[in-house]
Amino acid sequence: MMKRQNEETDSLCELCSHANLPLTPFQYEQLTGYASLLEQWNRKINLISRKEDAPVIIKHVFHSLLMGIFHPFSAGEKVLDIGTGGGLPGIPLAIAWPDTRFLLVDSTGKKIAACQAMLKELNITNAVAVHSRVEELKGLSFDTVLSRQVAQLEQLCGYAGRFLKPGGVLICLKGGNLKDEIKTALEASHTHYGFPVSVEHYPINRFSPFFAEKEIVIARK
Repeated sequence: MMKRQNEETDSLCELCSHANLPLTPFQYEQLTGYASLLEQWNRKINLISRKEDAPVIIKHVFHSLLMGIFHPFSAGEKVLDIGTGGGLPGIPLAIAWPDTRFLLVDSTGKKIAACQAMLKELNITNAVAVHSRVEELKGLSFDTVLSRQVAQLEQLCGYAGRFLKPGGVLICLKGGNLKDEIKTALEASHTHYGFPVSVEHYPINRFSPFFAEKEIVIARK
């Protein structure tokens, strides 16, 4: 087990170095610890696919961290992770950006219980996990909304639009042909508090062959 964790730490360190994501040895330790906990919890609760074609440290942890390449998180920034599941992408990002504040939300109580346990075990203090449907959140506003859900972009914009401050962004990890999704989201912006006004998308295959059909999508308010 220790040998495997050391190998995963080395792999993650190499990937982050190539992606120009500077992290401390303690952060690498936390990220590797999170990957291990995620796998442990996944044996009890369906948090991620149990038929993985890549190590969890790459397919889920490093994948989440890539959001910070295209959106440098700042101190005091308030971030909402919609449909976080097992804490993705919120927990890896909270580890990498400890001065940013994250709220992780999911409608499945067992998944949030797993997130809460992992946050406690890893001693992550800048993220809170809450059991709630996103539609039930009231009186909150955020600088940034995140999603790794498979929902259509137009639906995600509908969720995010009412929470985002002026100038805020929705950042999604998505796959497939996005042309029609983006067109539909822009056409429906008038029904989502005028959001989005623009959408950008960036392929991330250069960071790993496992991301051949993956992109990061940024919708701006």
